[in-house]
Amino acid sequence: MEAPPDNDVLWARALHFSHSGSPALTGVSLGVREGEILAVSGPRGSGKSTLLRCLSGQLLPQQGEVWFNSTPVHTMSTMVRDRLRRDRFGWIDPRPGLVPELTAWENTALPLMLAGTPRRAAKTAALEWLERLDIGHLARKRPHALLQAQRQRIAFARALVAMPSVVFADEPTAPLHRADRTHVLRTLMSAARSHGITVVLATHDPDTAALADRTVSLLDGRRVTTVHLPAVEVEEGRAACSLSV
Repeated sequence: MEAPPDNDVLWARALHFSHSGSPALTGVSLGVREGEILAVSGPRGSGKSTLLRCLSGQLLPQQGEVWFNSTPVHTMSTMVRDRLRRDRFGWIDPRPGLVPELTAWENTALPLMLAGTPRRAAKTAALEWLERLDIGHLARKRPHALLQAQRQRIAFARALVAMPSVVFADEPTAPLHRADRTHVLRTLMSAARSHGITVVLATHDPDTAALADRTVSLLDGRRVTTVHLPAVEVEEGRAACSLSV
């Protein structure tokens, strides 16, 4: 078993995974440097979500290796992987997954409280993140009283509140309008750069991918090289074309 490069916080080699016999990943390898913001791009169904779930330990690859800080995730027990995700990783996806009985600040503080942080300290940290995402005034509201975009901002705050080593974001702005999308993405990127947090961001939106330090592209579960062609005039305006090879 070959150890990953020293400067890669995440490293995967030859990942294979199938859902009900349908290939989702076929021989995907990549490395993610510490503090890097990496976009995983590709159309829906290209394997982006499966890749993030393998990298984060939510799924075990059927073949291949996943390493975090030179430790093999693919050989960890379920309990150890659960602890790794709780203590070192943050997760955002299109569905906020908030606990309906908890307020906005309690949902945000949940990772800290599960890790044993005193309630007062956890609340202070949660309120700071809610303020950064412009929803501090909603701290005492429960999810049913909030708009979808507000609930999604809480999901961003929850993923960042414990200052994880890595944040995995799977199409995190899909439910947001463009103005909300820009603000929360810039907050995520700013927090990552200022605190040295590594971000692995799955997206089919080229504007979102453009905010990352680097992009890898998937198509039908395989890594591909994306060649961007010059913009061309079309009937309804200008459009940029791309060709995956």
